[in-house]
Amino acid sequence: MLSSGGEPLSRKYYSEKTERDLDADEMVRGYEYEKGKYVVVTDEELERLAPEKTRDIDLKRFVPAASIPPVYFERGYFLTPDAGSEKAYKLLAETMDKEEKAGLATFVMRGKEYLVSIFSEHGILRAETMRFPDELRSPADVELPKKKKVAPALVRKFEKVIANKSKKALSERQLENEQTQQLLKLVKKKSAQRKNVVEVETEQREESNVIDLMAVLKKSLAGKK
Repeated sequence: MLSSGGEPLSRKYYSEKTERDLDADEMVRGYEYEKGKYVVVTDEELERLAPEKTRDIDLKRFVPAASIPPVYFERGYFLTPDAGSEKAYKLLAETMDKEEKAGLATFVMRGKEYLVSIFSEHGILRAETMRFPDELRSPADVELPKKKKVAPALVRKFEKVIANKSKKALSERQLENEQTQQLLKLVKKKSAQRKNVVEVETEQREESNVIDLMAVLKKSLAGKK
């Protein structure tokens, strides 16, 4: 069974008479290069194409921060300096902020290469993992309706509605998850009444391996391998 993107569509196939689970040796991976046409790709070929494991962040280039469309952003992280690299962190953040630049970099995690953009806001570096262009759907893909001419009176009506509901700035309260807030109120109430409260022993976590971001960025900027 084939699918686009190299993953089986299902572990079942259907016929007029029977339905059964597929065995592992009956499934193959494939990539849809045209509608209804697939190229079979073996596990061995995928392993050879897998990116080399590395802990480095490969900073490719700097671009105007405003030139990166937000539609590419997937998940954001704050970046903190390692001990002894605070000065370099501050210098990089201030320079990027002043020049209104963002860095584009790649890194490999769990056998997959990720694209990441690095921004500076008020002296703090933030990283946004990004989608690749082939992961985005275009307006044509979702079959959006064609633009139609709208009566000026209807346009003015919508302008008035937008103006009435507009604010000068975005409040953080407008971004709150109402369901989460209701859950927190319930937890607070039940904990105060000691209802359904369970205490467990907490295990001490082992320290995780932390990547020295400034070190790998400086290494990348210096062109060292």
